[in-house]
Formats: sequence, structure tokens, C-alpha cells
Amino acid sequence: MAVLAPEQAGTAPRRPVPARATRRWPPPRPRRDVRAPLPDDRRLSWILTAVLGAAALAVRLWGISYPRDLLFDEAYYPRHAHELLTWGFEYNRGYSFIVHPPLGKWLIAAGEQLFGYDSFGWRFPSAVAGTIAVVVLVRLARRLTGSTLLGLLAGLLLALDAFSFTLSRIGLLDVFLQVFVVSAVACLVVDRDVVRARVRAMQGGPARIGPRGWRIAAGVLFGCACAVKWSGVWFLAFFAVLSLFWDRAAWREAGVPSPTRTTVRRGLPGALWALAVVPVLTYLSSFTGWFLGETSQGKAWAQQNPDTAVPWVPDALRSLWHEHAQWLRFHNELSSPHPWESGPWSWLVSGRPILLWNPQGLTDSAGDQVIRYILMLGTPTLWFAFTPAVLWLGWRIVARRDPAAIPVAVGIAAGWLTWFVSLDRTMFIFYMAPAVPFFVLAVVLVLQDVLGGRGADPLRRQVGLVVVCLYVALVAATFVFFYPVLTGQPLSHPEWLLRMWFPSWF
Repeated sequence: MAVLAPEQAGTAPRRPVPARATRRWPPPRPRRDVRAPLPDDRRLSWILTAVLGAAALAVRLWGISYPRDLLFDEAYYPRHAHELLTWGFEYNRGYSFIVHPPLGKWLIAAGEQLFGYDSFGWRFPSAVAGTIAVVVLVRLARRLTGSTLLGLLAGLLLALDAFSFTLSRIGLLDVFLQVFVVSAVACLVVDRDVVRARVRAMQGGPARIGPRGWRIAAGVLFGCACAVKWSGVWFLAFFAVLSLFWDRAAWREAGVPSPTRTTVRRGLPGALWALAVVPVLTYLSSFTGWFLGETSQGKAWAQQNPDTAVPWVPDALRSLWHEHAQWLRFHNELSSPHPWESGPWSWLVSGRPILLWNPQGLTDSAGDQVIRYILMLGTPTLWFAFTPAVLWLGWRIVARRDPAAIPVAVGIAAGWLTWFVSLDRTMFIFYMAPAVPFFVLAVVLVLQDVLGGRGADPLRRQVGLVVVCLYVALVAATFVFFYPVLTGQPLSHPEWLLRMWFPSWF
């Protein structure tokens, strides 16, 4: 009777209700963006990347020890690096400024340890860092665009950038900031793709994403960037937020009813660890020598000032906090005029480059004037394209919601727009260093549209390829033309004037 009861009641048999554990999500929502798949030429792409990296390193190392004089802020950092090798910490004798974290100076110290306390030793790490930035940018652009060709174009343009080239041949800190930032962003982009693939593969509802090694690696690298210069914190903050938005987009695409709540639950705790705690621990670890030193700068402050609002904090941490407050005061009050200072609005066109070296009174065998000039400026045919490229980038974001353009725009905002916050501060063009790879990526995205999509007319693709090749050739020719004033080669006065395009370059 129990089996026949439904029929006797005249009702249709009910469908069995699936168990809650096996219930499928709602159908995935339409994707707001289309990410280009990675090409299947992984081995060839690595070979070509290695060739480009080797060429970039060779060009940067050629004649890098010349001149042996200290160039610009080499008056500080190589000496501080030598002190790190000697004592494990920097010792302020009253005539030098110690206002930056020590990691960049530790990297310079590595070169001095390997090759000696001379111009080659303290510049070699910069050449290596600049080359790594070229290699990483190739891989980042390839992943963003789905094209090995465009990835190689990005790396080649950065290698041909006169500004990045000069920065890679001098013992300053900013080239290390550049490579750590671009490497951290590359790790986050890989993490974005890995998480999206894992979320797509889930069945039965939101679950744990699993370990996110790429995001932790990004946190370490962002911490390293901040341990070189504090301006790295802008990139950490901006891209940490972007990473959470990427997580939300992955859950939304998979059809999760509440992607924001799922992101907060599944992604925020791990993000706080990887992109907050890990960077802080990495940053503090760069001060290991300072903690171990007995006479480190400011180390005794807490003992000399025991009455503070936080007496329960260990003396070493209180002293380090006070030292950071001193550094912050220095940076906020840095407004003294400098002959080579410049504002961020002029950086996009190398409006005021920096003269690094210009010895006077040189003559050739005939008694004619000889000029040796080392000028830190960007390749004009590349940098003049930055502004239109940024405008085109905005169009791609608004009109296409282009996933490749968004991280590029965030990098530009973190590395360039943030300098408009304190325009009264004395600034220099080399502050632009960590943002330059993102401006190069913006130019590459323009070149991508010039090439046309895979489904474009063959003639259209051929014409686009010719235009792109002509532009890259023009950038290369401009780099070669300016090479003598990037490396201090001897020039006659007319030859030198030919390369001084604007009065602000004198």
C-alpha cells in the first residue's frame, strides 16, 4: 500500500531532491572580460627570453666601471654598503644621510663583496637587477596579452630605454625597487590565473582554494620593495586591493550567488597573511644587522628615553620605530632646491633629466674641446609615447573592460600618480623607476591593437606588423643615437649639441 499510495492519490511522483553536498551552483554568469590563453610555445619563449636577457646584461655591463668617479647619489649608497659589510649596519658619522631601509644597500654590498670596493663592484648588482626586470617584464607581458611576440617587445623596449639602461649602470637604489615591484606584480598575475582555474574546477559550492604560493611570493617581493624604498608600499597597497577584486571576479564568473561575501570569507584571511603580515616580516628581516649591532644608528634611543607611551614594546622595536619617524620627518621636509630636481608632470617626457657626470676642461690631441656627458634620460621616442599610451589604456578599460589593461593602469597609478600627493617635496626623475615597466606595457598594448587580432584580415596584420617593426626600430635607433651621452663617450661640441634637444637638458 505504501508503494501504491501516490498513484491512488492521483498525484505525479516527485523528483528526488539531490543531496546538499552535490547541488550544483547556478549557471556561470557571462564573463566581463576575455583573457587571452597562453601560447603553447613555452620552451621557445624561454629560449628567446634568455637570449634577450643575455643581450641586455652584456650591454649593461660593457664599460660599466667607467667612470670610476662617484656619480650623483653614489656618494652615499656604496659607502653605506661598505659599512654593512664591515659592521653589519650603517654607521652615521655625521656627514652622510641614512634615510632608507638597508636592503638595496645590502644588494650593492653583495657586488662589493664579490668584486671589490670599486665602481664595478657597486654597479654590478644594478646591472643584474635591470636585466632581471627585462626578463620578468617579458613573462608578465606574455601572460597579460597571450602573445610571446608582445612579451618580447615589452622586454626589448625596456632594454632599449635609456633611463632604465643608465639606472642599471649606477649604484643607486631605484633599480632594485623596480625589479622587486615588477616581479611581485608578475607573481600576483600568476596567482590570479591559478585561482581562477581552481575556482572553475570546483563542484558542489565554494570550497577552500588551497595554498597560494604565488601570492605569498608576491608578499615577500613587495616586502623587499619596501625594504629598498618606502615608495614600494603604494604598489603593495594598490595591488593587494586588486588581488581581492580578482578573487571576487573569479567567484562571480563561477556563478557564486554572493561573490563579495565569498571573497571576504575565502580570500581575505589569506590576503591579510600574504599581503600584510608577510611583507612586514620581510621588511623587518632586512634590519637583522641593525638589530644585532650594538652601535647601530638610533639603536640606543629607547634606553635613553625609557618614559614612552608604549613601555611594554621591546626597546629595539621602539628604537626602530623612532628611527623611522626621523626618516619620515626628513622625507616630508625635503624641500630644498636642487639644480636637477623635477616634478612628476615632467617625467613622462624626460622634461628634466639628471646630469650624472660632466668633467670640465677636456681636449683632444688637436686642442679642441671634448665633452663627456652622462645624462639620465628616457629614450625620447619611447617616453613621448607614454602619454598617448595611457589615454589609450583608459579607453581599453572603459570600452572593453580589458583585463590586461587594469594591472597596467594600477601600476602607473601606484608609481606615478601618488607622487602628486606631495608636490612641495624635492623630487627627481629616478623616482619614476618602478613605474617605467608599466608605462612600457601601456605602449605594448597600443602596439597590440596596431597589430590587430588573430582574426583580422591578413593584409591588416601585415601592415600592422610593419608599423610595429618600424616603431621598434626607431626606438632602437634613438637609443643608439643617445648612447654616447648615456655612457660618457667623448663628443665634440657640435656632436654633443645635436643630442641636447631641449634647454632643460642642459
